Amino acid sequence: MPPVQESLSELRQRYVVEGRPLPASLQTALEEDGRAGARAILAAVERRRKKNRAEGQRLRKMLRYERALYRKGLTLLAGVDEVGMSPLAGPVVSAAVILPKGFRLARVDDSKKLDAPTRERLAEEIRREAVCFAIGAVEPEEIDRINIYRAGLLSMRRALEGLARTPEHVLIDARRLDEVRLPQTPIIKGDAKSLSIAAASIVAKVHRDNLMVELDARYPGYGLAKHKGYPVKEHQDALRSLGVTPIHRRSFRPVRIAMGIEPEQLELVPGE
Repeated sequence: MPPVQESLSELRQRYVVEGRPLPASLQTALEEDGRAGARAILAAVERRRKKNRAEGQRLRKMLRYERALYRKGLTLLAGVDEVGMSPLAGPVVSAAVILPKGFRLARVDDSKKLDAPTRERLAEEIRREAVCFAIGAVEPEEIDRINIYRAGLLSMRRALEGLARTPEHVLIDARRLDEVRLPQTPIIKGDAKSLSIAAASIVAKVHRDNLMVELDARYPGYGLAKHKGYPVKEHQDALRSLGVTPIHRRSFRPVRIAMGIEPEQLELVPGE
């Protein structure tokens, strides 16, 4: 009789599909079981453990900036990041997030590396577990007036000013906010190097994406729910055929061309 009394299909469902921890006693029994199915369960569990160890190491690396500040006695660390710099339509949006000390959430990373369902799931948990978070936005009319680079900085400042708690230090993606009188650490590619900035990038991205879905219902035909306002061919074709809406950035080259106006402002910021 095989040493494992439960059916292998039940064990696979519980410890492979559902990902429950495999008890040591059951692992020993599976190791003594000569069936191929038992070996397959053990192999799948080991692959998951290896993946979890790698994810744990990645998260520890992403917390190195936060740990350095925690060691100085600081606890209210705000990560801030902006999204929506290059789209032709809609606002530029930033999020500021203060995570509780010790917060770790698997899969948190630069929002651009994640698919939409993963971003939605992570954003919900980040918002629920955060000490506080806030959104800052700059609408197209203001973007056209002050330019997109300054609009990105302004949206980040507004997000920080909207926090319910005043951060003791700000971790920011690549830039410095001169008008914000708080200690800051600019980190190049910070959304891939700091957990706090990555969390902010996810919250900002999900907020803006959902907003663009709402704007798609108000301005049908442009595909905003699909491409979120970015300058893809479908969007530029729609601009030429349907015209420019109030949510389009008139200082951006493709929009000005669609309006028959000579382009003026450079719309993209290097490194966005």
